[in-house]
Amino acid sequence: MTTTAELIELSERRSAHNYHPLPIVIREAQGAWVTDVEGRRFLDCLSGYSALNFGHGNAKIIEAAREQLDRLTLTSRAFFHDQFAAFAAGLGDLTGKDMVLPMNTGAEAVETAIKTARKWGYEVKGVARDRANIIVMEDNFHGRTTTIVSFSTDPDAHGGYGPYTPGFKIVKYGSVEAIREAIDADTVAVLLEPIQGEAGVLVPPDGYLRQVRELCTEQNVLMIADEIQSGLGRTGETFACDHEGVVPDVYVLGKALGGGVVPVSAIAANADVLGVIRPGQHGSTFGGNPLACAVACAVIDLLNTGEYQARSKQLGAVLHERLNTLVGRGAVAVRGRGLWAGVDIDPSIGSGREISEALMRRGVLAKDTHGSTIRLAPPIVIAEEDLLWAVDQLADALGDLSR
Repeated sequence: MTTTAELIELSERRSAHNYHPLPIVIREAQGAWVTDVEGRRFLDCLSGYSALNFGHGNAKIIEAAREQLDRLTLTSRAFFHDQFAAFAAGLGDLTGKDMVLPMNTGAEAVETAIKTARKWGYEVKGVARDRANIIVMEDNFHGRTTTIVSFSTDPDAHGGYGPYTPGFKIVKYGSVEAIREAIDADTVAVLLEPIQGEAGVLVPPDGYLRQVRELCTEQNVLMIADEIQSGLGRTGETFACDHEGVVPDVYVLGKALGGGVVPVSAIAANADVLGVIRPGQHGSTFGGNPLACAVACAVIDLLNTGEYQARSKQLGAVLHERLNTLVGRGAVAVRGRGLWAGVDIDPSIGSGREISEALMRRGVLAKDTHGSTIRLAPPIVIAEEDLLWAVDQLADALGDLSR
């Protein structure tokens, strides 16, 4: 079976339908471009939901992975290995934190942050046993475990998975007053995305993150920033929190930390927070494995140059300037920061899915969310001319569908 139609038919017949992929079967990729099984090339403007910030097949990341594959891939955390210290120190330095706790997927990192916050609440803050609560935001997306979907407001992510985990208060995103009103003596953390990706690349009001930081400090509550999609260069800074000069108590990282090669995630915090986790209380067989650490160290080295953050900022300005010219020409709003944008399409023209399919026919890969919104998040290595070409294809698609 080699054709797109044959491979899709078999995939749909033999796998659960928990995704609705665009009808393309990718065979290989390099940089910002992918090639399907029939030799057609497409510009990737999704980057694996920001997992491929440094592009497909980044030479430095692939070299690190290949070298490590030949030596050692797994020990479990029952033993130390020679890549772990460099990873822990490197990520700690990048975040400015004392300690890191590695896991694999983003959802695992969020779960780790939740467990750490609760344990900190009981052992450090003095919250009574089993009384801790965490404040979370409407329209959040932090993963798909049963605990995480318990506080999701997305009907698709939430519905049908009860009974739900208690201990969360949901408030309006972007409202510091809503958080202030929700905080009580048992609140141990505020968990938020500095920019809400799945919700449509929603950027909070200016000053919001800074005010949340000040409120958390005032109330002795941990500020947990889920930077899984927004971090590691995507928005033009190392972390989206950097735009307001904010340092959370806990960073939650994933996706691009694995360089598009292996799943790598982690939380980073100071010793007074992460020190509450002791041997046997949390872990993962694959978390912090040698291959993951080698790849993550290569990613950290790339970020330490500052090149990718600067490029994301520069190209992001180009992207948003060009996208804003589409408002009133099929688009009704554009949001985002750096090389990350949410574009709301006029529903009378078509759904986000229809626009994504129209873009695919023009050689551009993007993905819809929440009805008539599409997300654009190309690899940071994308050439400026390719970026402008992608927006031109969006303009053409909107024009064709509005006729």
